[in-house]
Amino acid sequence: MSVADLTRNTVDVLPKGELERKLEIGRPLRVKLGIDPTAPDIHLGFAYVLDRLAEFQREGHTVVLIVGDYTARIGDPSGRSDERPVLPGEVLDANAKAFAEQAFRVLDRERTEIRFNGEWLGKLSYAEVVRLARTITVARILERDDFAQRFAAREPISISELLYPLMQAYDSVATEADIEIGGTDQLYNLLAGRDVMQDYGLDPQLVMTYPLLVGVDGEDKMSKSRGNYIGINESPEEMFGKTMSIPDKTLPQWWEMLAGGGPHPDDPMQWKLELARRIVSRWHGEEGATRGEDYFTRVVRDQRAPEEVAEVQLPPGDPVHLPALLVEHFGVGSTSEARRLISQGGVKIDGEPATEIDVQRSTLAGALVQAGKRRFMRFSGA
Repeated sequence: MSVADLTRNTVDVLPKGELERKLEIGRPLRVKLGIDPTAPDIHLGFAYVLDRLAEFQREGHTVVLIVGDYTARIGDPSGRSDERPVLPGEVLDANAKAFAEQAFRVLDRERTEIRFNGEWLGKLSYAEVVRLARTITVARILERDDFAQRFAAREPISISELLYPLMQAYDSVATEADIEIGGTDQLYNLLAGRDVMQDYGLDPQLVMTYPLLVGVDGEDKMSKSRGNYIGINESPEEMFGKTMSIPDKTLPQWWEMLAGGGPHPDDPMQWKLELARRIVSRWHGEEGATRGEDYFTRVVRDQRAPEEVAEVQLPPGDPVHLPALLVEHFGVGSTSEARRLISQGGVKIDGEPATEIDVQRSTLAGALVQAGKRRFMRFSGA
């Protein structure tokens, strides 16, 4: 594979000519990528970057996948206007393990090192953290757009956030990375890695960035924290339906990044259908794509209940708190989100919009409950 192939679809390859030099070293290169375990799912945008790593593996190079179990306790501030909330340690640990395992749906297990950065960051003494902090100035930190904007607006920036790029950079020191890749929003952090590596006497890493896939909302980048993503482990039905929900304006980028580009029909619906078939087929095979399309046609387009509906037992108590039911069984993110869905008429009981948040057991027992367009469940228990 040529240099042109390895840099296909990149936005930045810095510094110029460095990849050619690295490839002449004569040993397998160590290609690093960091992952943030704030949710257990790998989404389609991240899978696109994993595909680029797989190309390096096919050329004989080693992928170093850094699970940020330690840095996630700070929260990456990249591209954000406020400080990111920190999840409990046990949640981060569980997410990290699930996330790493999903990566092997794309990567070659034999050519992948999975490292948790708590392995080295958790052992740094205070003196070593101060030594690391000396590698970069406050002025350089404030070159980042998100920090600069918050500083100018007199919005709070914690010292821990300022340390995040340095901690990510130290991951490159600890693993002796030759190349680090990431989305365009990571460019500052990746370049900081070069500076820190050089300060520690190492050959600085090459930096490669890729475009950010727009999420299903058509506005922001696909992100676990924003909830506008499609996870690679989601069911064929959910994956197909979410793809069909994307705004038409996102189609060119999704086709280019997820389906290899190519000619498209003039009708956006046909264009979207073929895109959904290709995406679901990749992760669930042709049978999954057929299943997802059949479900979409029956439930969303024809507005009929699915042929098969899961049945679960109602919780004890009367009345039943409907928002809690939606969170537990329908994947709704929170009870407040569930309340909004109910108030907007998005929850139906036997085809009729739910109007109350507390519902009599006799009403729910045996009823078909629908949340949104694609989620159905039947409840038992008088």
